[in-house]
Amino acid sequence: MGRKWNNIKEKKASKDANTSRIYAKFGRVIYVAAKQGEPDPELNQSLKLVLERAKTYNVPKAIIDRAIDKAKGASDETYDELRYEGFGPNGSMIIVDALTNNVNRTAAEVRAAFNKNGGNMGVSGSVAYMFDATAVFGVEGKSADDVLELLMEADLDVRDITEEEDSVIVYGEPDQFHAIQEAFKTAGITEFTVAELTMLAQNDVSLPEDGQTKFEKLIDTLEDLEDVQQVYHNVDLGE
Repeated sequence: MGRKWNNIKEKKASKDANTSRIYAKFGRVIYVAAKQGEPDPELNQSLKLVLERAKTYNVPKAIIDRAIDKAKGASDETYDELRYEGFGPNGSMIIVDALTNNVNRTAAEVRAAFNKNGGNMGVSGSVAYMFDATAVFGVEGKSADDVLELLMEADLDVRDITEEEDSVIVYGEPDQFHAIQEAFKTAGITEFTVAELTMLAQNDVSLPEDGQTKFEKLIDTLEDLEDVQQVYHNVDLGE
């Protein structure tokens, strides 16, 4: 699963390069999570998950507080959660998750991004079956054996544990997210290099150089869209 983690790092590095964009996206998803349940992360698991992920992207507390305060207030702004599936250059597969207050606008923008960058939209289910929803955590300062031991003590049987560069990466079932998080916190680990629910491709593919250039442009275009929250794919981006 090492290449999968590399892909997550590539995506994270790309988003970190444009902090204003990533902060705006987190502001929206935090607002939605807080609005749909209690604005208290201890009482709202969806909000707690989003805030844990926001920490790994260094989202400022002011932005988090502003989004939660907005949810507590009289705002009646609503968003729809949408998922698009499609194909990039050389048959690569892509999933796009969005939060939008204008479904028609978002659909048109996502479709245009695919069409203008060598891809095409697919129907619902045309791509997602090749991906697995996965809880992913990354920690530093521990060995894979240390992590395995603390997870076993919590009676957790996860999919995989790997060592990638300076991090130990844990891959679990999506419904294990909070249990894995609590196992780490019980062991005194509260900082993560990654902590999120993601969609991991069952098989990664490599593209020729020209195909990879087109693919990366397509991914950048999709991630630049205001309504797009997450983009998942099955391409090995290399080191």
